[in-house]
Amino acid sequence: MANAVLDGTDAVMLSAETAAGKYPLETVLEMAKICAAAEHAEGAEHAEVDADFTGQTFTRIDQSIAMGALFTAQHLGAKAIVALTDSGSTALWMSRHSTNIPIYALTSKLVTQRRMALYRNVRPLLADTSADRDTALMQAETHLKERGIVKTGDVYAITCGEPMGSPGGTNMLKICRVG
Repeated sequence: MANAVLDGTDAVMLSAETAAGKYPLETVLEMAKICAAAEHAEGAEHAEVDADFTGQTFTRIDQSIAMGALFTAQHLGAKAIVALTDSGSTALWMSRHSTNIPIYALTSKLVTQRRMALYRNVRPLLADTSADRDTALMQAETHLKERGIVKTGDVYAITCGEPMGSPGGTNMLKICRVG
């Protein structure tokens, strides 16, 4: 299980007798401890995203924006990366690379939120993202502040698509300082 985490697995599950045995709760708690220890152990190498860009060519705009958010947030020491997303694809692109910066994916779609719960290092939040771009960006920051994720002076990266509400259309990256 620890090796699966170190290899970048998004989720682990029980099977066979561990799923139907006498101690399912204890088994899940032990699995959680192992996963947390493995994630903690990868620490220093987990934070290095520069190598992910060496020799890479990105042909999709949404993938390029996702990678740009990771790279920029890492180099600026951002507290969070935020993806306003309908389909979850931007968060998925980001989850495939190791970073110690938490990724918050805000979506108005319950099915998307549930899917993103399996993405590594992504914390999906249900929020109304249907407003115009500037309102949605302001609401996202308010959402993060209310949850104690960011505070005044913190830097975070946020991505979205213009026009809003077009799945797969992430084409904007903005770096913000909480006011």
